[in-house]
Amino acid sequence: MPKNLKKAPTLQSKPKTPLQRMPESDEPTIAKPTTRIAAIVYDGMLILALLFLVGTALTVIGTLATMQTGTESNQAQTLPTWYQNVVMTPSFILTLVAFYGLFWRRGGQTLGMQTWRLKTVNDTGHLLSWGQAFKRILAASIMPLIFGLIGSLIGGTRAIMLTSAFLGLMFNYAFCLFNRRGLAVQDMISNTITLKMPRTENESLWRVLRNRKGSK
Repeated sequence: MPKNLKKAPTLQSKPKTPLQRMPESDEPTIAKPTTRIAAIVYDGMLILALLFLVGTALTVIGTLATMQTGTESNQAQTLPTWYQNVVMTPSFILTLVAFYGLFWRRGGQTLGMQTWRLKTVNDTGHLLSWGQAFKRILAASIMPLIFGLIGSLIGGTRAIMLTSAFLGLMFNYAFCLFNRRGLAVQDMISNTITLKMPRTENESLWRVLRNRKGSK
C-alpha cells in the first residue's frame, strides 16, 4: 500500500502548461494572396451594393435634371454622355475610395478583412492616412487599367475589356508568389502592407449572456 502511494505523485511530474500548447509565434505575418482574394470577394459584394445604390440615386437625379421623361417604353432615353463621365464615374470612384479609406483610417480593416484577420498598415506600422489610402487604391488600379487597355485593343468589346481588367487585378496578388517578401504590387508602390493578424481568444455571445444570467 505505501508503494502505491509513492508512485501516485509521478503521474503529475510533468504537468502540461498553457505555454506548451501555444503556437510557436503569435506575431503578425504578411498575408497570403489566397486570403487577400477571399477578403476582396467578401468586400466586393458590399461594394457592388453601394455602387448600385449610388448609381440608382444618380440615375434618378440625372433623369429628372437632364431629360424629359415619357409615359411609354419607346420614349425611354439614356443619360447624356457628359453626365455619365462627369458625374457618375467620379461618384463611383469616390464611393470606392471612401469605402476603403474610412475602414483603413479607422482600424486598418474592412469587413472582409476582419473576417480573415487581415490589417493594412503603412511601412512604419501605423494606420494609413487619407493620402496613403488613395495612393494604395490607385496603385491597385494600375495593372487592371493596363490589362483592360490591352484587352480593348485586342478585342474591343466590353466583355473582353472587363475580363482583362479582372486578370490585371489577379496579377496584383499573383505577384506575391514571385516577390521575395510576399508583397503585392500595390504594397510595393504605395509603401503599405497587409498583415495576417494572430488569432485572439474572445468570449462568445452565448458565454457572456450565460455569465450575466448566472450573476443575477
